[in-house]
Amino acid sequence: MSATATTPSQTPERLEHKGLIEVRDLTTRFKLTQGWVRAVEKVSFWVGPGESLGLAGESGCGKTTAALSILKLLPDNGKIVSGEILFDGKNLAKRTEYGMQKIRWKEISMIFQGAMNALNPVTETGKQIAEPIILHEGISEKQAMVRTRELFDLVGISQKRVMDFPHQLSGGMRQRAMIAMALACNPKLVIGDEPTTALDVMVQAQILELIERLRRELDLSFILISHDLSVMAETCDKGVIMYAGEVVESGTVAHLFNNPQHPYTRQLIKAFPNIHERREMVSSIQGDPPNLLDPPPGCGFSPRCNMKTGECVDDPETFEVEPGHFVRCHLMKRGVS
Repeated sequence: MSATATTPSQTPERLEHKGLIEVRDLTTRFKLTQGWVRAVEKVSFWVGPGESLGLAGESGCGKTTAALSILKLLPDNGKIVSGEILFDGKNLAKRTEYGMQKIRWKEISMIFQGAMNALNPVTETGKQIAEPIILHEGISEKQAMVRTRELFDLVGISQKRVMDFPHQLSGGMRQRAMIAMALACNPKLVIGDEPTTALDVMVQAQILELIERLRRELDLSFILISHDLSVMAETCDKGVIMYAGEVVESGTVAHLFNNPQHPYTRQLIKAFPNIHERREMVSSIQGDPPNLLDPPPGCGFSPRCNMKTGECVDDPETFEVEPGHFVRCHLMKRGVS
């Protein structure tokens, strides 16, 4: 969506931007002994109030890194090199750790991947949910526990389980507890990092239904990180397809599924089974994602692309192929679809 971005007017107090949050040309890298990993490269997207956006792509494409950059929860070797993360008039990319502590959980929260690893195994689940409430709301532990029990009801867990340890809860319950924690301080934006990973199909459906219901009832903005396009199709208003740390296509969910334009998006869709097509129509994407320590020149997808040309060694531009639908590919320049 950076194709139509303009330089906004701004004041020292407040920065103007699209929607509730706008990520502009975000570049994040990781320092390894071999060099810098280009994990996220000039990524741009925005989410409006009450809107849901999906970040999709193969493992290692930069989805989670982009989300962790928003909250500035990168590991020690990670660094935001450039770009802006504009949230509610503030540039989070420039915020100190102290400043971010006021934002996390209170205004932006995250449902982490793998609830068993995200929860402290030696602390009662309810106390873990109460902790950010006490910190941000300045209330007593007793009052926070009342709120925690209400949250257990909200996400469909019996209040009797509030003092259970994480290992005493099923996988679905732990994920519901993580959702309760994300909602504990009434944030404006929730980020879900593969919230249904490692759950069976029935529980996945229940968790997705819960997230969608809460999003509507609480008027939340939501960013969903997923490698599963079917999940994005069910829960999101619009989507961003990432490959090798870059955005290759973005638009509404209808744009991406009914009129995919980038060769990677098309192959990604074909890699998932469709009940309306023959089984043999499912195909895998040949080759492997690039080494982001030394990515290929030009289009990162070109080594695996079945439509590549000599132009692909040069960086492609981003084209708006229809209102709100953006594609970063040389084929768009020639009108190929």
